[in-house]
Amino acid sequence: MSTPQPPMPQAAAAPAPQHWQAAPGGSYPGYSSPIPVVRTHLGHALASEWTKIKSVRSTMWTLGVFVLLVIGIGLLAGTVVSSSSSDLDGENPLSMGFFGLLLGSMCIITLGVLTTSSEYGTGMIRTTMTACPSRGRVLTAKAIVFFLVAFVVTLASASFVAMVQVPMLEGNGAETPSGGEWLKGTVGVSLYIALLGLFALLIGSIIRHSAGAVTIMIGALLAPLVIALFMFSQSLEDVRQALLEYSIPNQLSVFYSNSLSGSGPSGWDPLWIILGATVLAFAGAYALLEKRDV
Repeated sequence: MSTPQPPMPQAAAAPAPQHWQAAPGGSYPGYSSPIPVVRTHLGHALASEWTKIKSVRSTMWTLGVFVLLVIGIGLLAGTVVSSSSSDLDGENPLSMGFFGLLLGSMCIITLGVLTTSSEYGTGMIRTTMTACPSRGRVLTAKAIVFFLVAFVVTLASASFVAMVQVPMLEGNGAETPSGGEWLKGTVGVSLYIALLGLFALLIGSIIRHSAGAVTIMIGALLAPLVIALFMFSQSLEDVRQALLEYSIPNQLSVFYSNSLSGSGPSGWDPLWIILGATVLAFAGAYALLEKRDV
């Protein structure tokens, strides 16, 4: 005798079709997503780069050492001169800030290189490019944020040293700086150092290696002047003169109306020179960034 079979369960009713949100630009009736679709722009990249540059320890260390060098050496030079019997004989008192800025520029160069190359070293550049596939926008945002940070910190440090040094050196025969000298000795030299750091940032983007890019930039800062000082051959006098005139230390001194030679850059020429070099470096870094894989 056959055993009765249990009744088969009835199949569950198929779920009703759902209406999902369409891709941006389209819509389905009956559903509206509460999540707004926002088109990204340069402002988002700027906010991202500002968050990164202010949250890493290298920024605080390099800028902290920079401020200590600029203010410490600048005030030390002014104190030594004011306490001695040296007569500045109408010399620009703002020029005492040159020594601190020359050494401090190495800190700005280092920070500029690390702003780009450190992301390649840690692999975080992949995350950056995934969040913002527009590589040109990323490079532009890095350049803007770094330039503004470097300029503001340099301007604040140089201005503080200048305001302290001028009354300190009045009794040593120093002349009162004119408005143009104040502008060049504070804003002009700050723009130059910020552009120098931006140039280092772009070299870091091209080289993609922190130690290599820092070495190249320190060499560019010091090598021409050191080589020129040891060129004793008369046949190399023209080369020696060009190295002296266009070395970075000499271009910095031009902002204080001093120069290692009677010819070469003068006035605001150093600013246009470093600006031209930075534009060329930006074009090269942009082209390589678009061409190479991350």
